[in-house]
Amino acid sequence: MAAESSNRDSSETESSKAELSKDAEGVSSESADESSGYPPALIATAVALPVVLVVAVLVAAVLAHRAPTEREPLVLGPVPAPAADGPACTDVLPALPVDLGDYSKSTLVEPAPPATRAWRRKDGGDPIVLRCGLERPLEFNRASPLQIVNGVQWFEVRDAAAKASTWFAVDRETYIALTVPDGSGPTPLQGVSDTITAKLSAQPIDPGPLPN
Repeated sequence: MAAESSNRDSSETESSKAELSKDAEGVSSESADESSGYPPALIATAVALPVVLVVAVLVAAVLAHRAPTEREPLVLGPVPAPAADGPACTDVLPALPVDLGDYSKSTLVEPAPPATRAWRRKDGGDPIVLRCGLERPLEFNRASPLQIVNGVQWFEVRDAAAKASTWFAVDRETYIALTVPDGSGPTPLQGVSDTITAKLSAQPIDPGPLPN
């Protein structure tokens, strides 16, 4: 009987120790949670927030890159254009293409010169400028070489300093000038020639006299 009592007491003692150990672990875990001062959900949010912000910044950068860039309006100075309000320019200007190769139509600062249009690349640079209703260019004479593009006779005035050429359509009822920067290719002259051919009838050229 004494042995059984002793075994029973020993078993109860070990059971009590085990329960005390579990209680101690629970108290230790709760103490750790309380010592941090932040609930687990808040900690998880704090960890995830920087990742969300990085993703948002990347998405915004991609959208900004894809969005069209607003270009500044162009400022163009006036030149003598006595026929700018005439029927020829009235017919040609509305029919001009919106795009000329890599160049797209640009807004002009008002008051803009009459019968004037401009196109510019998306990344900026020198524009293509068309002026209608001009006077006969001083350089155009009987010895001037001409180039025919899509049915229009053009006379070129080269400006090496500006790295551009101004082409004058000389076989229509009014003179039309197209200034193109170097490197713009043949498309602008071809596109404008198509519009002139479609809207204005060809006429005999009227060059100036040969220089003395």
